[in-house]
Amino acid sequence: MKKFQLYAGFLAPLVALAGIGAAAYINRSWWRITENAISDLGRVGLPNNWVLNVSLITTAALAIYYAIGLFTLLRNSAEKAGVTIFIFGLIFLALIGLFPEGTSPHYYVSWAFFVTTSLSLLITGVGMGLSGRRGLATFTVTVFVLGWAIGLWAKGHYHGVAVAESIGAATFALWHYVVLFSVARNVQ
Repeated sequence: MKKFQLYAGFLAPLVALAGIGAAAYINRSWWRITENAISDLGRVGLPNNWVLNVSLITTAALAIYYAIGLFTLLRNSAEKAGVTIFIFGLIFLALIGLFPEGTSPHYYVSWAFFVTTSLSLLITGVGMGLSGRRGLATFTVTVFVLGWAIGLWAKGHYHGVAVAESIGAATFALWHYVVLFSVARNVQ
């Protein structure tokens, strides 16, 4: 892995968070985390929808570049399968920005993003356990189970899905940074 790939991995979630935060701030007169979806901030016809959509596409590009570098550090086929699925999840993230709310593919690419990234997290974590990194594997399974449980609870308790989406994104970002910092020690 090249240092620039590591930096891209570090920046990717921050770009997404900054884009979501800026879009929420711009649309604070009507957007509520408990009443809306994050995608509402990028919907077709909304002034400044590009703030969210461009940040999602940029995040996906940075994270794909990182994931390609991460692939070179993996020890077994389960880890490699998990990161391959992660790359597909990131492609779906870019497609959320390219096909914002109000376009026919939006619903499908949004769900595909959350399902594939969750699946990639779990498979990569199990692979890490198989390669002897038991602490990362235990952390992964714990984060996966808690993230989905809390996210499903939130989905049932709030009118909008932004809280559940935020829990999913935070869970994945937490896992991402733990993995990133564990592999950063091996990057020259």
